[in-house]
Amino acid sequence: MEQQERFQQYVNDVIEWGKQMEQRYAERGEEEIHADIEALLSRLKQHEEVWTEEDIYDIQTMVDDLYEKAERREDRDRQGRVPIGGHKLPPLPYRYDALEPHISEEIMRLHHTKHHQSYVDGLNKAEKMMQKARETNDYELLKHWEREAAFHGSGHYLHTIFWNNMTPKGGGEPRGGLLERIKADFGSFERFKRHFTEAAKSVEGVGWVILVWSPRSHRLEILQTEKHQLMTQWDTVPLLVLDVWEHAYYLQYKNDRTAYINSWWNVVHWRNVEQRFEQANKLRWRPF
Repeated sequence: MEQQERFQQYVNDVIEWGKQMEQRYAERGEEEIHADIEALLSRLKQHEEVWTEEDIYDIQTMVDDLYEKAERREDRDRQGRVPIGGHKLPPLPYRYDALEPHISEEIMRLHHTKHHQSYVDGLNKAEKMMQKARETNDYELLKHWEREAAFHGSGHYLHTIFWNNMTPKGGGEPRGGLLERIKADFGSFERFKRHFTEAAKSVEGVGWVILVWSPRSHRLEILQTEKHQLMTQWDTVPLLVLDVWEHAYYLQYKNDRTAYINSWWNVVHWRNVEQRFEQANKLRWRPF
């Protein structure tokens, strides 16, 4: 291959890489990196003469600088990521006795150090066992560990929200947009408070009552959960779902659910999943 052809092939590869990076960092709101990528692509597209070794060297330098900048950004992201089996008990944002007389120090200490810690320990164990299953290709106990991850993960995430939902000088009413939304969706703050209270009183088992935002109906709702896991983990956002109830496949696949699942992968709309991830990825809480 002639030198000029090799240079042009390299430039083409850089353009393709640059377009992918441009889309990625534009969607993530990384203006500095996005601007550098645009400058690189603009230079490549406007070049009308033959490529020289000096040109290629300059391009390589720009690419290397961009790559290092992107790597530093990814490193910052990874540092805020909880590794598999690496969840930790979050500290309370106040002393154990700070909520007295409403909630005693003894209850808070036991609730936090014993009950919540057990959820953290259980979640870490479940995640490590599922990782081992992937590595060994032994999924015989997967159903058990998925249940454990759902139970302990939901307990960990809900309690992490719960601690921060309380404060020593709390009470009263919310303000601003939340209060207006409560009034719009429940009629008044008093009606909301009564609804929430009655829902909490009537929860069966050892569950929770939860005020949620419904992105689909664009309003607040109050939900009960009898068992806090329900094979899921709260404080998460669904990205890709598959209906495996029999009504979703029985007329075509009869009782062969495996065939249905294998075939389903051929119709996954990954761009939709990507868009959901891009939006969900903007929501970041402190990792624990």
